[in-house]
Amino acid sequence: MRTTGVIGPANGALGFVRGFTRYQWLVFFVAWAGWSLDATDFGLFSLVLRPALTELLGGNPSIAEIGRVGGILSTVGLLGWSLGGFAFGIIADYIGRVRTLAISILIYSVFTGLQGLAHSPLELGVYRFFAGIGTGAEIIVGIPLVAEAFAESHRAKILGIMMTGGAMGAIIGGQVFALLGGFGWRYVFFAGVAPALLLLLIRRNMIEPEHFAAVRERRRTLAGGRAATAEDREFLRFVPLQLFNRQLRFSTLVGLLFALGTLLAIWTTVIWLPTIQSLMLEKEGIKGAAAAPIIGHNMMLWGIGGIIGYASFGFIADLIGRRPTVALYNIGTLVLGLTLFLAVDSMAPYPYLLVIYGFFVLGVFSGHAVYIPELFPTHVRATAVSFCNGSARVITSFGPLVAGLLAAPFGGNFNKPAAIMTCFALLSIYAMYLGRETRADPLPR
Repeated sequence: MRTTGVIGPANGALGFVRGFTRYQWLVFFVAWAGWSLDATDFGLFSLVLRPALTELLGGNPSIAEIGRVGGILSTVGLLGWSLGGFAFGIIADYIGRVRTLAISILIYSVFTGLQGLAHSPLELGVYRFFAGIGTGAEIIVGIPLVAEAFAESHRAKILGIMMTGGAMGAIIGGQVFALLGGFGWRYVFFAGVAPALLLLLIRRNMIEPEHFAAVRERRRTLAGGRAATAEDREFLRFVPLQLFNRQLRFSTLVGLLFALGTLLAIWTTVIWLPTIQSLMLEKEGIKGAAAAPIIGHNMMLWGIGGIIGYASFGFIADLIGRRPTVALYNIGTLVLGLTLFLAVDSMAPYPYLLVIYGFFVLGVFSGHAVYIPELFPTHVRATAVSFCNGSARVITSFGPLVAGLLAAPFGGNFNKPAAIMTCFALLSIYAMYLGRETRADPLPR
């Protein structure tokens, strides 16, 4: 059955969407919604981190203790994300994108809800780890699924728009916190069970894209004893090992450096930005439940900026190229991040700066969906996306911990550690200097 179609020429800015098939719309919606709710989970965690640890650590912990334990829990979650991305990327290249996506959504829905039942930092850490496995898997599987469903045309635009789910997660998380935060942090986590409803759509209506169906058929044929050539034998090799063969190892290095720079720049911000705002509000005499709506509103604005940044990425990348677009977004991350963390000492400018900062620091992740899949053929694509992101996440997982530990020597100040981590965006710029341009190339089969 044909699952993708050639997209006709655009009539107006968004005229290209008229040629999409029903299947393509379904793939887009499920991947977008899954990524939105996936990102919501991480947003919820950062929003309730301080009140949750205040209760679980006995009711009156110091800022240094919250920084230490919060950093550990954040690291545990990101390690789970890394493991989930690694494992499920490989699984998706063998059993298919659709089945793997359903499993990942079930895992992160269940364990996000269970975090609301934690009675100690250890319990919270265990649930956080398994929730991270599910969240790490979902986007790793969703990226190649959408890339292959929209392979013929406009995939950069569609993947960029699909990645707006990451920023939508910040908006959803901010609204959930604003509505439920006053009732207690546990209720905020309970709301994280909702993504499981997507399983009904996946189970009933989705099939594999043509690109993967062709790979699966070739594997079946060659497994029957007809792998006569060296190319066939390499095709059947364990997929992760193929990332380091002569044809793919340089692309693997470029993808890894790109992912590492962007992830180091963002995750410390994601984890500690609400805490930075809560401390700033305390200086202005606003504490506790009164601060929740303000922080939630600001995080929503950050997410709105991210949505615009995500959606714009594919259009800009189709216009000026993938590499210049990634470099542009990383430069914006550096300028706005350093301004926000080092030059602002009151809450008044935050709502305005967060919109612009969100555009760059969140929007650059559309590059993960647009550029990295274009460097690899179908039979290793999910594994390649998972390896580049997963390896970077293993390293990145220690970023929030390092920032949390640095808060004490900086006198309880989280701004300076966050500014230090933002500078790692330079790695992504270097990756674009090394990499090849893929704008005019078809998606490799």
